[in-house]
Amino acid sequence: MSLGERLRGLLDLTRPGNTIAAALLTATGAFIATPDAILGGQRAALAAVAATACATAAGNAVNDYFDHEIDRINRPDRAIPRGAVSPGGALAFSVALFLGAVVSAVVLPPLAIAIAVTNLLALVAYTKLFKGLPGVGNAVVAYLTGSTFLFGAAAVGDPADAFVLFLLAAVATFTREIVKDVEDVDGDREEGLRTLPIVVGERRALWVGVATMAVAILVSPVPYVYGTLGIVYLVLVVPADAVMLGAAVQSFRDPAAGQRRLKIGMFLAAGAFLAGRATTLL
Repeated sequence: MSLGERLRGLLDLTRPGNTIAAALLTATGAFIATPDAILGGQRAALAAVAATACATAAGNAVNDYFDHEIDRINRPDRAIPRGAVSPGGALAFSVALFLGAVVSAVVLPPLAIAIAVTNLLALVAYTKLFKGLPGVGNAVVAYLTGSTFLFGAAAVGDPADAFVLFLLAAVATFTREIVKDVEDVDGDREEGLRTLPIVVGERRALWVGVATMAVAILVSPVPYVYGTLGIVYLVLVVPADAVMLGAAVQSFRDPAAGQRRLKIGMFLAAGAFLAGRATTLL
């Protein structure tokens, strides 16, 4: 196999789209807490973004290491099953990325470092302990995704400013992870995993996702009600809520399309927070 194919395999391990998205979510959290931190290129904000990118890439790589047997069934196009990277190579690459995250995070405030340490431990525990437990693995991934907003906010200011966004992102991710488990039922069952769709059935699992999404949507107007964000936020977050709820319902017919739309809805919600925060500066 050529060097170019091996390098592409390493890049694929990081899931570049997810890694860039996570970094952008951290930047969003920092902007919501302290807009000048992002606009002025504050060192802590940049360090938080870099730490998030490294940690996300590392988590994706180590997940592929532990999942490479399952991926031969569910995701044969991934780097390890197709032979672009060996399992040992993927593990070593993930360790290097984790070290990059640690180095990036050392300049951050204590609360941000505490969130980073918690997240690193959760990433490792997920791959070894929680992934196959019904609902638990989904909840861990949901927390990790949502916490990128809290991490960015804690790096430069008060993480409470990003709490509702954390909740929306976490619930959208929880629902999306359930939908992904529905897609992967065959491979997960063969590997003996006890994911939520396997334990309670696919339709019941999807209804759990819809119900949790509905709760988060009911909470989404809170920043407007308390005056933290203005009418621009409310006008934009309502369509985002509609996209996410519609995507959860669509998952009963087409899980693949539903989980893609859930991701779009989450980014629309983040955009609503950004626009709402930006208008407070005018």
